[in-house]
Amino acid sequence: MSRVQSPSPTVLAIVGPTGVGKSTLGLALARRANGEIVNADSMQLYRGMNIGTAKASDAERAEIPHHLLDILDIAESSTVSAFQALARSAIAEIQIRGRVPILVGGSGLYVRAVLDDLEFPGTDPVVRARLESELDQFGPQVLHERLQSLDPGAAAAIHPANGRRIVRALEVIELTGQPFTATLPGATPVIESVRIGLAISRVDLLNRVSERVDQMWRQGFIAEVEGLAAAGFAQSRTAIRALGYKQALDQLAGDLTQAQAKADTIQATMQFARRQMTWFRRDPLIHWLPYDIPDLADQVLALRPTPRLGS
Repeated sequence: MSRVQSPSPTVLAIVGPTGVGKSTLGLALARRANGEIVNADSMQLYRGMNIGTAKASDAERAEIPHHLLDILDIAESSTVSAFQALARSAIAEIQIRGRVPILVGGSGLYVRAVLDDLEFPGTDPVVRARLESELDQFGPQVLHERLQSLDPGAAAAIHPANGRRIVRALEVIELTGQPFTATLPGATPVIESVRIGLAISRVDLLNRVSERVDQMWRQGFIAEVEGLAAAGFAQSRTAIRALGYKQALDQLAGDLTQAQAKADTIQATMQFARRQMTWFRRDPLIHWLPYDIPDLADQVLALRPTPRLGS
């Protein structure tokens, strides 16, 4: 069993759907509590993907130290096991300095990988290559139907178009002989933390997401994607899944108008937010607070931590 010896101070983890205001709260807490931000958004790991992932600005990074941003090239694949090691190391170093680690992001598995006792099965190059070949030949829907028959719980949690995650789930099932969901046990903390979920109504989230997408295009999102495309972005297996980037590529190719690309991005973001909330609602250790209460930071800092395993 994995045990992480985490000295105080306690980790603050902020989760919730895309666009709810996690980064804003993270910065507010860092200012109040002598904190540093640890990124837990799988797409903010990539260099060059700034506008579309709402990455912290240069001014914000100058004010508050940020960790695990811009550590991968777009051609590289991100893995949760590699992230787990990097994030736990960053948290330990922050704590040694006597500062508060603030884990911020909407990638639910990445957050749990850091805080909970999760161990990830290895990979088999032969099995992986065969499944990826089947993905290329038959498409993700066929493999998703196979996953549905083997592990309905995993199929419900993984979008039918997310070929990479479907392949990984099928690989784990083949290697372990168990359902993929069996490798994701209940919350068993190995790092003392306070987990905060930001709650928001669907109407409010839609308004925030719509404004965010408009802002992305105003800030030069299309130019960002055009630069990434020149570097081979369309061939990336992982980075290409980031919200809005495929739509921007389609706009650049003339397959979508700007209005259509923005509307499709809003729709995809709202669908993704629903899947995020399905994931987060399974974690009984999350304290849910309204995203827009005026004393939000005070309420977070008043919460009692969940001790780590063995404490």
